[in-house]
Amino acid sequence: MAPTLLHHLLEGAGAEDSPAIVEGHETLTYAAFRARVGALARRLARLGLAPGDRVAILLPKSIREGVAIFAVSAAGGVFVPIHPSLRPRQVRHIVADSGARVLLTDAAHATGLEGALDDLSDLVILDGEAGENGTALVPGEPAPDGLAAILYTSGSTGLPKGVMLSHANLIAGTRIVRTYLGINREDRILSVLPFSFDYGLNQLLTSVEQGARIVLLTPRLGDDVVRALEAHRITLLAGVPTLWTLLTRAAPHLAKADLSALRAITNSGGSLALPTIERLRARLPHTAIVLMYGLTEAFRSTYLPPEEIDRRPDSIGRAIPETEIFAVTTGGRRARPGEPGILHHRGPTVSMGYWNRPEDTARVLVPDPFPPPGSAPGLVCRSGDLVVEDEDGFFRFIGREDTMIKTQGFRVSPTEVEAALMETGAFRAAAVIGLPDPSLGQRIHAVTVPAEDAPGTADVLQGLRKALAPHLVPRTIEAVAALPTTPNGKVDYKRLTAERAAAEI
Repeated sequence: MAPTLLHHLLEGAGAEDSPAIVEGHETLTYAAFRARVGALARRLARLGLAPGDRVAILLPKSIREGVAIFAVSAAGGVFVPIHPSLRPRQVRHIVADSGARVLLTDAAHATGLEGALDDLSDLVILDGEAGENGTALVPGEPAPDGLAAILYTSGSTGLPKGVMLSHANLIAGTRIVRTYLGINREDRILSVLPFSFDYGLNQLLTSVEQGARIVLLTPRLGDDVVRALEAHRITLLAGVPTLWTLLTRAAPHLAKADLSALRAITNSGGSLALPTIERLRARLPHTAIVLMYGLTEAFRSTYLPPEEIDRRPDSIGRAIPETEIFAVTTGGRRARPGEPGILHHRGPTVSMGYWNRPEDTARVLVPDPFPPPGSAPGLVCRSGDLVVEDEDGFFRFIGREDTMIKTQGFRVSPTEVEAALMETGAFRAAAVIGLPDPSLGQRIHAVTVPAEDAPGTADVLQGLRKALAPHLVPRTIEAVAALPTTPNGKVDYKRLTAERAAAEI
């Protein structure tokens, strides 16, 4: 029977003694995985976890985190994964905003919170270990279209907001990806992306759905990835542009490693520069390169088959299975081939919207402007990305409708970084923009008006690194006498970006 709830994926997964998750020297079989999930699910149930209660998970990418994700679902809860690099203030925001009743974490991360959660009286902080043996899963209560997860992503107005995903959304994502990538139980998947990303989470779920093996790695050097690929005979690797730059420019072992088992690599989280593609092809001649585009609000929208890269090197691809993608002009009609429009997404991976943000939800999930004949009107995801479709149904990305910055696979709100800059007291004004970068997708560039007696840039950056996650820290801070403004007095971000991008050409 087809799975309908997230933890059902594990019930029908691989053979009892087949490897499920590998972390360092520890390998968890599917039997052990199911037992640990069942034990933690019962522990959560004893806390009085009710269906739909949120459980935040603050753990490094690990077997424990994988167990926690499935256990929360099995206990009828909603899991809220938190990227472990986030600072206490950001963790507090996610825990408080989601209304999490339980925080699954470990001693190191609990200590690192520095009391940020002390006044959240209803919160129970629970160590991530199961602490007992068990075999049976706790039956799930929610309906397939009920809430399963909240993934927090930066918004254009400041602090991160939670994207709500149903069980049906997540299961559809696993089914669709394994279809167009041909994933099966013989695959060995190297996971280098965090489970707080939909892209990284999908790797875990797809691997379990097929009874495959997933190998967890948090690399510090390019050769860490290469050695893991070789040692585990990895068949599939997913990454963002920074990973491919790391592998092709800072991984000496890549030239001599035996990676003949690696049948495919996939990219999302930003466009991949053609020179990087060419270097990957030279080093991995037998590996297919699959370029993909997506957004958390609809998971994945397009993919470019490997055989199309030479003909369409700047394309984000065509619609994934079970999905329709179309562009809508500013006038509200369907864009013709060659005509720019905002990308819209129709299909089973369209999310439930933003947690407790109905107005934001209404801007992204909009009534279907062109419902299929005979279908009841529904909602589609309006991406905010400007694209152009060609005669064959392949799309090319032009740019963002808003000012969001996409760097290292993260979507970054300029407002959040600007607030941190101003909190240093070193500036009278600050504007944050994204500039093209072949390795990062975009790099964060701050244009600032310094305050009198302001500390040096090095001191400011040192302070920002303590306050912000690494991907939020500006790569450069530029000082100017005044920020340009539009006629209505707002900072002219378009001018700031255009001038600096033109200067680099």
